[in-house]
Amino acid sequence: MNRLAIHINDAEITALGSDRIFYREPGYALLDDNGVLVGSRAYAEAKLRPRRIQNRQWMDLTATAIPGAGNGVTSAAELVSRQLDEIWKPLAAGVDEVVLAVPAYMNTGALGLLLGIAEDLRMPIVGMVDSAVAATRREYREAVPVHIDVSLHTVVVSRIGQPGHVQLEKGEILEGHGLLALQDAWLHAIAAAFVKQCRFDPLHTAESEQSLLNALPGWLADAVHRPRVEMRIEAAGGPYEAGIESLELVSAVAPSYQAIANKLATVVRAEETAALQLDSRAGALPGLADFLRARVGGEVFMLEPGATARGALSRVRGTRNQGAITLLRQLPWDQAATEVSQRAESRTGHGTPTHVLVGHEAYALGATPLVIGSQVAEGERAFRLPDGMAGVSRRHCQLQLRNSQCVVEDFSRYGTFLNGHRIDGSAVLSCGDVLRVGSPGHEFMLIKMVTDDGA
Repeated sequence: MNRLAIHINDAEITALGSDRIFYREPGYALLDDNGVLVGSRAYAEAKLRPRRIQNRQWMDLTATAIPGAGNGVTSAAELVSRQLDEIWKPLAAGVDEVVLAVPAYMNTGALGLLLGIAEDLRMPIVGMVDSAVAATRREYREAVPVHIDVSLHTVVVSRIGQPGHVQLEKGEILEGHGLLALQDAWLHAIAAAFVKQCRFDPLHTAESEQSLLNALPGWLADAVHRPRVEMRIEAAGGPYEAGIESLELVSAVAPSYQAIANKLATVVRAEETAALQLDSRAGALPGLADFLRARVGGEVFMLEPGATARGALSRVRGTRNQGAITLLRQLPWDQAATEVSQRAESRTGHGTPTHVLVGHEAYALGATPLVIGSQVAEGERAFRLPDGMAGVSRRHCQLQLRNSQCVVEDFSRYGTFLNGHRIDGSAVLSCGDVLRVGSPGHEFMLIKMVTDDGA
């Protein structure tokens, strides 16, 4: 019996059999006058005909009509069907079972629609699993696995439990910092380098902008291994050549990298060591692994291309329950356990805070906890918030220096928010972090008192 696994990630939809990857293309569609093109053929026209490009159909999978789509295309579901059909037709004769690895951003309605599309195409779907669970094939001893998956529009950060098997504890979705946002920042940084070095703006025409986009993956691969990237594109009046420091490419996307780190900081609790598992797309982003290791700590593990589909193929069996497909959020391990070094535990961030700034006043932090709440116990060192403030508990949270780190612990029923994200029990804080409690909220900034200016 031949089986096929399909990993749904619109940055790179992957279909894998027992011996090789059969399909690996982006979730793009081009609504051409002569029909619909999907995958890499559509991607090759992304900057040339942007008004005819669709790339949110996997992210926003509904049967709602796309305004002005034309060409017989009525909805995102139709575009998804076109791409699934392109994957399935060449393989159908030799495949008896198909398993799906799906992202956390697909809700129940989208998953139901996806299964309906597959049924219309006569795809024999026998199982469906969360992508992070499929990708995690081993135990990370003495650590908490956190899987990071980058798609076109989002980054999904998944905390994995290990109660004798792999189990999804939570999947956090970070929108606006996916591959498209990163590409846009890189294209502008690269274009600036061309303008400065050879007085040519590659963003001036659609053709040269498409050339930049086509060449970008190779330049990013160079930036992972080299301190400087040499670039060349063919354009009218060219060719043109320029160079850019790899660190400049990292700096161009630092806000998005910091947003990912902020999300991770709320998933990994204080005193925990993180095993940061990066999918192949995240692992290929220059500087991301080092950035997260510095901000969050722990040890980084890079997955090979197709790892999620391969993990689903090897472990997912039939999940039908009275004819329906059940989404799996746990699977057994099928690879040897990995020991995570406890030396990887340190989280440097932007330095350990010494004070918390409230308005214009700074409160020193130390081994004695600073409690924040509306009614704290007599004798406790505390910052008291007004009674009756919405979303504030009597003993809401506390800040404390512990083991050379600044730790916040949340005791509330309403949540304590670190840089806009709710923490999971506790978190390690860095200088520049902002805590918020209550609604609309009271903010606390973490700072470091400098006693020596180095002069």
